[in-house]
Amino acid sequence: MDDQRIIELYFARDEQAIRETENKYGKLCFQIAINVLNAREDAEECVNDTYNGLWNTIPPTRPANFRAFAAKIARNLSLKRLEYLTREKRSAENTVPLDELADILPDERYAPGIGDEEVGKHISAFLRMEKPDARRVFVRRYFYFDPVASIAERYSFTTSKVKNMLFNTRKRLKDYLIKEGIEI
Repeated sequence: MDDQRIIELYFARDEQAIRETENKYGKLCFQIAINVLNAREDAEECVNDTYNGLWNTIPPTRPANFRAFAAKIARNLSLKRLEYLTREKRSAENTVPLDELADILPDERYAPGIGDEEVGKHISAFLRMEKPDARRVFVRRYFYFDPVASIAERYSFTTSKVKNMLFNTRKRLKDYLIKEGIEI
């Protein structure tokens, strides 16, 4: 079933919408959740919460890209769940790839008034200028939270090449953000 038809099912408050979403995007949502949480039970719970989130947001929202919309909800719920699980104690196993970006993203203490949405727009503009391979690797790592080895296998690169691509892309992103006047 195509995405527009699934969205129409949500607008009609037809529970078939959830089943169709699960059939079409359940694996994607689970992959995002498991990449963040490293625990099957927590990932499954986040996927179920994703369906609930979709049910509660559509309507009134009519997403232009349903796949990305579902993935974003799964990602955000997984990050919230990880934050909850690691609030007391941080383990190296649960370190999120976003920690790799900590040195190049603005800090609220040093860049007050710079919102996440504005930073997101700058990152999107930067990525549109990047080579397709660098852009795909960056998105797989920092949006889908794919492990480096998985990205290397997906694109037939070595893990060393992926690590170098990520390092160089982060460096270019930092330079770009500084050039755009975003204090780091």
